[in-house]
Amino acid sequence: MRYTLTHLKELEAEAIFVMREVYAQFENPAILFSGGKDSIVLVHLAKKAFWPAKIPFPLVHIDTGHNFPETMEFRDNLVKELGVKLIVGSVQQSIDDGKVREESGKNASRNALQTTTLLDTIESNNFDACMGGARRDEEKARAKERFFSHRDDFGQWDPKNQRPELWNLFNGRKNMGEHFRVFPISNWTEMDVWQYILHENIAIPSLYIAHEREVIWRNNSWLPVSEHIELGPNDKPEMKQIRFRTLGDITITGGVESDADDLAKIVEEVAAARQTERGNRADDKRGETAMEDRKKQGYF
Repeated sequence: MRYTLTHLKELEAEAIFVMREVYAQFENPAILFSGGKDSIVLVHLAKKAFWPAKIPFPLVHIDTGHNFPETMEFRDNLVKELGVKLIVGSVQQSIDDGKVREESGKNASRNALQTTTLLDTIESNNFDACMGGARRDEEKARAKERFFSHRDDFGQWDPKNQRPELWNLFNGRKNMGEHFRVFPISNWTEMDVWQYILHENIAIPSLYIAHEREVIWRNNSWLPVSEHIELGPNDKPEMKQIRFRTLGDITITGGVESDADDLAKIVEEVAAARQTERGNRADDKRGETAMEDRKKQGYF
């Protein structure tokens, strides 16, 4: 009898293998959880990897204070359902402590401020590995990452100094103070993620489903109106049926007009899309190397 794996099952098996390697090689690993689809899939994979035991990693959320309320509600419900430990790093606390300075103006964002809070959270909890849901197809800087991505004792990443990963052999050796970022779903695409969510019937925040929302047109995308956004004289709020392809701070996450109100329609929409999913993220439009610059400093 011939046994074959589907494309999704191969990706699932690869990600589970990476997660088990993390558990075997590191003393105090964690999962970076944003409440977005990729980190939700990561948690689902961890549940499968260690079933019937509980997920052996805490979830770490860096809270900017400018999150979508729907994301926070989903996070809390998921943590309660799984019975896992949640560790929250607060950007507002970093601001209050004078470690970072908040931006001002209509395009102000707390996105870059997360780096300091993340590194402080990693250091205070002595995490030696943090798994994230970044994928190589998302953005050109993330395409340079390996599964096991070394960070020096300042939390910095050097894209020119990465370790070879031949035959699925991962080198987790590090010196004191250093740590690793690990990306189990590096080889997945946006389509893979949505097909997997559909196949596994994974719950997701309602933000990914087409819905009516008050928005303004800014930076070539529909930006949600909220208490955290500064409206200019030319900003005209209007109601649109939109959905979000990627989730971040409410101040930088642009939506797209859509009628995809279920998972099957989302898969169809993604298949026809000609713009990358991060094409509506204002933080990536600040420069050609915006993501890589942030990653070198210790960003996700």
